[in-house]
Amino acid sequence: MVRKKIREYDSKRLLKEHLQKLAGIHLPITSVQVTESTDLTGMLDKEPWLSSKRLVVKPDMLFGKRGKSGLVALNLDFAQVTEFIKQRLGVEVEIEGCKAPITTFIVEPFVPHDQEFYLSMDSERLGCTINFSECGGIEIEENWNKVKTIFLPTEKPMTVEAISPLIATLPLEIRGKIGNFIKGVFAVFQDLDFSFMEMNPFALDNGEPYPLDMRGELDENAAFKNEDKWGDLQFPMPFGRVLSPEEIFIHALNEKTSASLKFTLLNPKGRIWNMVAGGGASLIYTDACATANLDGRKRALLIGGNIANLTDVGATFDGIITALREKVYGPEAIMTGICNRAMECIES
Repeated sequence: MVRKKIREYDSKRLLKEHLQKLAGIHLPITSVQVTESTDLTGMLDKEPWLSSKRLVVKPDMLFGKRGKSGLVALNLDFAQVTEFIKQRLGVEVEIEGCKAPITTFIVEPFVPHDQEFYLSMDSERLGCTINFSECGGIEIEENWNKVKTIFLPTEKPMTVEAISPLIATLPLEIRGKIGNFIKGVFAVFQDLDFSFMEMNPFALDNGEPYPLDMRGELDENAAFKNEDKWGDLQFPMPFGRVLSPEEIFIHALNEKTSASLKFTLLNPKGRIWNMVAGGGASLIYTDACATANLDGRKRALLIGGNIANLTDVGATFDGIITALREKVYGPEAIMTGICNRAMECIES
């Protein structure tokens, strides 16, 4: 399972559409996404509610604690929302040590409420952990001792009995409504292959559950069977992450083939290289390591396991050794010894 974060806009879009289909629960969610290419004036014609409702605006950039960072504006009119966005669009901010410009916002109606609830679902190897609290909001971490948790094994269906420990202390007049909401959300969670979903908070709007703030992660490996369900969905890069030209090139190749081509550049000036590829790829990788411009500094190549089951392993290693003309260490039963020797080599 490859867990990929999606924007809040898409999380709410998927929940609204499929909660109606799977559980018959209507969520009156309306929201718009704003980027550098958005025509804010023209958007009013397409979304007339923007001019008639009080609004909320916040970045939709895959980072949390937006409220604590002063990046959420509440109860604004459209002119104030426009000014808020113009002042921050493209401006670099620092969140938990990561710096990047804000490029995407979400705008939605302001929903007055008296109480905030918390709900999260997290897919694990043998089932799903579900957390619920009557004390949601920006202080959820400080109030984590008030969160109730259940673990639902994979083979066990979601029933009223299963979630009763979560909602047992709720007032009777809202217990059933929130219980049905949790069941419906879980149905969406499973059917769309979410790996993580969090609503912090959700509130009651005219007595109906309404997610105010939401984040989600999908299992990217399930994309082949969810193309129609997910719709026009893209997985944005994590906040602060910018692709190098090499990564963009490999990503473009991956989009054009049924093979799996993945490449992450950890350190463009790194001198410890790890090779776990097989066959021809191992030889290409070795050539790249041997010819990399490192200003004459030493480098180390760590080779894990056999090169491939279709090659003459002995001859391949002889070729690698000859090509690199470097001292070779190993083999080691554990990686710790090899890694230590690699660091000693490049530092000597």
